[in-house]
Amino acid sequence: MAIFGWILIVASFVVAFIGTFYPIIPSVVFMLLGYVIYGLFFSFSELGWLFWVIQALFIVLLFSADMAANAFGVKKFGGTKAGVWGSTIGLIFGPFVIPVAGILIGPFLFAVLAELIVTREGLKQALKSGVGSLIGFLTSTVVKIIILAVMLVIFIMFI
Repeated sequence: MAIFGWILIVASFVVAFIGTFYPIIPSVVFMLLGYVIYGLFFSFSELGWLFWVIQALFIVLLFSADMAANAFGVKKFGGTKAGVWGSTIGLIFGPFVIPVAGILIGPFLFAVLAELIVTREGLKQALKSGVGSLIGFLTSTVVKIIILAVMLVIFIMFI
């Protein structure tokens, strides 16, 4: 039974890391699910209040970094709120419209389209906003991987 428990725990953590590349998958939920599965199969006693406080702080950091990186990338390259919204919409729908490549093409394309439609400043500026969106997404992905890795290491230290 312990082996089955560890398989579920590891699978939850793997899905959490996959969620960094595929934002439709809620990484935090699967990371927390791994902790809960550990508690159910083994014991919650090792995961005391300090563990949960630390994890909660990292969850807040994870959400903040995720939202800020995309918006910062678009704005750093001269994009507007329309570009940020377009990028976010592209991040959600891109993978469904264009499987696999949609995760990169979606935010870029929707940021460019939003800038062209709303601001009408020209293709060059719209493309810069799209590049900013792509850079923001990639930066966000790297930051999320680092934060999830730290959360995992803390979990391992507590058990």
